[in-house]
Amino acid sequence: MNTEKRNRFKLLDLPSLLVATSKSWFNSEPFERSAVVAYYSILSLPALIVIIINVVGSIWGKELVQGELLAQIAKALGSETAESIRLMIVDRGETTTSIVATSIGIGTLIYGSTGVFFQVQNALDKIWDAQPRFKNGLVETIFSRLKSFGFILIIGFLLLISFVLTSALSAFSENLKQYISPSLVEYAFVLDIFVSLLMIYVLFAAMFKILPNASIPWKAVRIGAALTSLLFVGGKYLLALYFSELQPGSTYGAAGAIILVMLWVSYSSLILFFGAHFTKIYSEKYLKKQPEQVIA
Repeated sequence: MNTEKRNRFKLLDLPSLLVATSKSWFNSEPFERSAVVAYYSILSLPALIVIIINVVGSIWGKELVQGELLAQIAKALGSETAESIRLMIVDRGETTTSIVATSIGIGTLIYGSTGVFFQVQNALDKIWDAQPRFKNGLVETIFSRLKSFGFILIIGFLLLISFVLTSALSAFSENLKQYISPSLVEYAFVLDIFVSLLMIYVLFAAMFKILPNASIPWKAVRIGAALTSLLFVGGKYLLALYFSELQPGSTYGAAGAIILVMLWVSYSSLILFFGAHFTKIYSEKYLKKQPEQVIA
């Protein structure tokens, strides 16, 4: 019989948890790790967007999906950056090539798109002190790339759900205008924000649970993903305000779009790593569990 007394989380414990998380986060060289992820994001971004547009667009319509993605990028990083990203992905796949060339192109696309999540996985493994799943380095790399590609498909699925729910809310709001005051219908945007926050929460939870080579308790994942989502959404609006008001990309001229993307990804990575440290500390303190190694 296990007589070990387990601590229960109290809201008053949050400040001490955040202090412990901050110390652990700062000692893990988060800025260096986020810089690596930001660098690989530039290499992965075109392929990543192309795959998402094709996966979600096969159901929702490629032009519509591309427009929605670029609109969201424009809100966060500005219209110039969105236009630069659009130019990266236009006119792909319209030329006739051989089967071999097409196969190589698809392989390169998949390999390139998984680079950023492969680096995120490595960073999360270091945070949780996780060991490689396979002893063979080549097999481990292939498995990690496949897992990263699977995560891209999860993103595509979440985007599809987000598009469907947003469209449903929009149609619902239009119908409500016939029965209630238009001023009340405007509050429907609160539901839209809730849907976006929910998708972000699921995304972070999936990252914490799927990417590392360790078995993380679900309760810790839920708590950590919730905190990470709130920090991310709050910081997203502040960062968008910073980009729109100060326009830091204009200092770098033609390279401004790349700099803004790297700044955005670097910030997102810092928040992700902070949430990962919080999840680990929460698990150790309240669940009395160290992440279990997953080794094949």
